[in-house]
Amino acid sequence: MKLKTTFFFLIFTVLLSACGSPAEPATLKIAVLPIIDALPMYVAQQEGLFAKHGVSVEFVPVASAPERDQILAAGQADGTINETLAVMAFNKEVVQMQVVRYALRPTEGHGHFFILASGQSGITDVNGLKSVEIGVSQGTVIEYVTERILQAQGFAPDEIKTVAVPKIPDRMSLLASGELKAGVMPDPLASLVVAQGGVVVADDSTYPEYGFSVISFRKAAIDENSKAVEGFLAAIEEATALVNTDPAKYKNLLSEQNLVPAPLLDTYQAPMFPAAGVPTEAEWQDALNWLKEKGMLDVDVSYAASVNASLLP
Repeated sequence: MKLKTTFFFLIFTVLLSACGSPAEPATLKIAVLPIIDALPMYVAQQEGLFAKHGVSVEFVPVASAPERDQILAAGQADGTINETLAVMAFNKEVVQMQVVRYALRPTEGHGHFFILASGQSGITDVNGLKSVEIGVSQGTVIEYVTERILQAQGFAPDEIKTVAVPKIPDRMSLLASGELKAGVMPDPLASLVVAQGGVVVADDSTYPEYGFSVISFRKAAIDENSKAVEGFLAAIEEATALVNTDPAKYKNLLSEQNLVPAPLLDTYQAPMFPAAGVPTEAEWQDALNWLKEKGMLDVDVSYAASVNASLLP
């Protein structure tokens, strides 16, 4: 009897000890490019908001979108900032990624992508772009946004000409030299081109349905650790409010994380970041239609299976 009592006491002690020990926060690995879209993530880290919401976040720096996608495909990161086009490419055969939130969305006065003319081109308005080769990274959101903006401006299909200049530094130098008459750049690098003599001809600030970025996670990571993703998104929500209220407070992060080129740090104004939300089905379908028109996809990728709003705070 004494042995039985001792045995049950030991079991009780072990269970009590387990219940009393705080669980280690789950760790999410986020692949991050040096882009302004990531500012709320860094604010959440600096302000301790991830820990507040019970999640540990490890940033995995990447230098390019292809590198980002390779890391995600290999399971070496759980989430990232990308675009619906990239998610569709992942999900063309089986659902691997899910969009869980907007990251950055153009607003009036704060474009995300800019069509720029070289200062030596003589182009001063959007009509000057007709039949002019515009430097883009082909098959990406930049080409998609460019075509949709120009179509909205009344351009006929044969008046829209693009040329592949995939590397942003090459696009910048070709615009500066005048070898490229026009090119498309994201914020804030577009401001650097303007400082070097470039001219903003059009931007997506009045077309927010095209130029947004998203936060997405591997579906396996969501399935295995949905509570951690919920905590991550709750932290992003708080960080977004902080940035929008007092962006100047986080100027240090713009420099430390290489989000803004050094020459612009004193004058750069951070954009307004969107509150919790996900792309609409119409936005998803338009991007999907574009990929199919371009021959880059030949299947319908399900909106319902690829966009998950259930984890938002």
